[in-house]
Amino acid sequence: MKLPKTKLPLTENALIVLAKRYLVRDEEGNPLETPEDMFRRVARTVASAELLYDKKADLQELEERFYQLMTSLDFLPNSPTLMNAGRELGQLSACFVLPIEDSLESIFETLKYTALIHKSGGGTGFSFSRLRPKGDIVRSTHGVSSGPVSFMQVYDAATEAIKQGGTRRGANMGILRIDHPDIEEFITIKRDLTKLTNFNISVAITDEFIKAYREGRNFPLINPRNRKIVREVSARRLFDLLVENAWLRGDPGVIFIDHINAQNPTPKLGKIEATNPCGEQPLLPFESCNLGSINLSNFVKNRSIDYERLKEIVHLAVHFLDNVIDVNKFPLLQIEEKTKKTRKIGLGVMGFADMLIKLGVSYDSEKAVEIAEEVMGFICEESIAASAALAKKRGNFPAYSESIWDTPQTPYMRNATTTTIAPTGSISIIASCSSGIEPLFAVAYTRRVLDGTELTEVHPLFEKALKERGFSEEKISGILEKALETGSIKHLEELPEDLRRLFVTAFDIPAEQHLRIQAAFQRHVHNAVSKTINFPQEASKEEIRNVYLLAHELGLKGVTVYRYGSRPRQVLILKHSEGVTPRPRPKITRGFTRKIRTGCGNLYVTVNWDEKGLCEVFATMGKAGGCASCQIEATSRLISLALRSGVAPEAIIKQLSGIRCPAPVWEEGKPILSCPDAIARVLAEAINIEIKPEKRPSLGSCPDCGGPLEVESGCLLCRSCGYSKCD
Repeated sequence: MKLPKTKLPLTENALIVLAKRYLVRDEEGNPLETPEDMFRRVARTVASAELLYDKKADLQELEERFYQLMTSLDFLPNSPTLMNAGRELGQLSACFVLPIEDSLESIFETLKYTALIHKSGGGTGFSFSRLRPKGDIVRSTHGVSSGPVSFMQVYDAATEAIKQGGTRRGANMGILRIDHPDIEEFITIKRDLTKLTNFNISVAITDEFIKAYREGRNFPLINPRNRKIVREVSARRLFDLLVENAWLRGDPGVIFIDHINAQNPTPKLGKIEATNPCGEQPLLPFESCNLGSINLSNFVKNRSIDYERLKEIVHLAVHFLDNVIDVNKFPLLQIEEKTKKTRKIGLGVMGFADMLIKLGVSYDSEKAVEIAEEVMGFICEESIAASAALAKKRGNFPAYSESIWDTPQTPYMRNATTTTIAPTGSISIIASCSSGIEPLFAVAYTRRVLDGTELTEVHPLFEKALKERGFSEEKISGILEKALETGSIKHLEELPEDLRRLFVTAFDIPAEQHLRIQAAFQRHVHNAVSKTINFPQEASKEEIRNVYLLAHELGLKGVTVYRYGSRPRQVLILKHSEGVTPRPRPKITRGFTRKIRTGCGNLYVTVNWDEKGLCEVFATMGKAGGCASCQIEATSRLISLALRSGVAPEAIIKQLSGIRCPAPVWEEGKPILSCPDAIARVLAEAINIEIKPEKRPSLGSCPDCGGPLEVESGCLLCRSCGYSKCD
């Protein structure tokens, strides 16, 4: 793939992302337009909406202003706008919420709508809370319901089959209320890494549940079909389950549904039940929202914030986003009607961490919280003013009389909401700034994007600071190599203390500070804030519990946690040093021993874990001695060493499962191919994932010719030489 030529200040990483994802391409995937062409295409399309309100509007002048807005990298709209504006697809919104009612017709009608939205490049959010629980009666068929989680898996499979507009894989948010009878199944579903791979999931937590938790009492689970209590569970046990799975997998997140509805801008139109895939955009059924983000890094002048220029950009960005609603080609008529009724837009920010660095302020400081409050308060206030100015010319949004804005203080309002803090993953790469309001993930790291391409990145402000301090090229190279190992410079004593303090990274920052920054932004955001509380791999479950409780106290609308390494594949990757020291074996562990049948005899596999996860495996044969026993002991020791060195259990399972010996057996209807395969299966049971068999499993090697063995009529059969063995 050839990178496009450009005169814009775009990094090589930005050009790679643009070429792979945003620019018009030919059949071989080569770009047919430059970045300048793309921004011009978007500016021209969005400016054309002006004719709806002013037949004499100077479109060329407005197009040029929008073009400069984007090419300066002061502001970028959400990805679908950049991809689709001025093209046949023409779908420009990122966020959609669709309703799911408790009927088969509604479930599959919404699935059809979902396919259309994913095809157009959008992401979808759903609440599955209205669906009756598993095992509940279905009178129309005299059968029983399979429950919301089963239908989520149907949606997941459909999403997997659809490649969004040729550029994006579909993304979903699945939400279930904490009082739904199937909540335990929902909380644990993503322990299995093969399940719901196209879903983020969040539990909708109510104020009543938090109260029950704090009081240590039982909490009722209610059938949504008839509103009757199915059973009561310990609120603390349920919360423990939620915390454990968030610690183990990073899912589910939580949304505080009562906080969301307390700030619902159009309460007369109905209650909000769901959000978009990243959780920052609560929406009513069939609503959509288009987002855009201001690059705060560009607004630092002489170590202070240039509020005069920021005001100008806020007003132009609100104008831009309001125009997007009018030129958008909506995937469904219902979505167009609902969206134009409330005209929600979401102006947010990116580059906040970079702004702090340029201001000389550590993210982990009280001053950072003050700046967050100040800058977002200013943006929110000016975005309201910009929306009001548009309303004077174009009219209020149609649902104005049914909204919280219908007061003498705000007689004009063009948009029901104006502010949202989105993740900005891809557009922050284009703008070459930090993502959203997140701290630096690392000063040096590898970023995995799109189809597996890995981009090595060193923060330019860090590299610049080293040069300004007089470090030689050789010394800088050594520092960067050390920084790439862990991402952090916290312990690099050769660096001045003020630099180590300024370039603080996500794992260096206490969770409470992450939350305080998020809360400062949330107080000045109409919608919600996308923010991940990053934890190091050794973080405890108690730390995650405290984050959820503090997030509720601070009035947040939702929170997501991620413990590094809790998924075997992740977007941002630190390069670990070659010499990894395993953590010591704890004095006390807990676990289980599983007897499993193998071709060599019964194998007894013990799996133990400590507070940081799985830590050791012992395996012994029912009969002592022999070569098999020593091989099994060696395998067990190496597995234990790998686990205590931070290797994900899934990676170990992947390596061991499927190893075949000449004497495979069956147990509980599943083939056990060898002793290593048996150990892998016990490990999989320990972390509650399923090892999927091959479609036509070859159950080891033929002892006569070495060919693959298959099962036929209950016998092992080699199709190469005809060897057969009935078990």
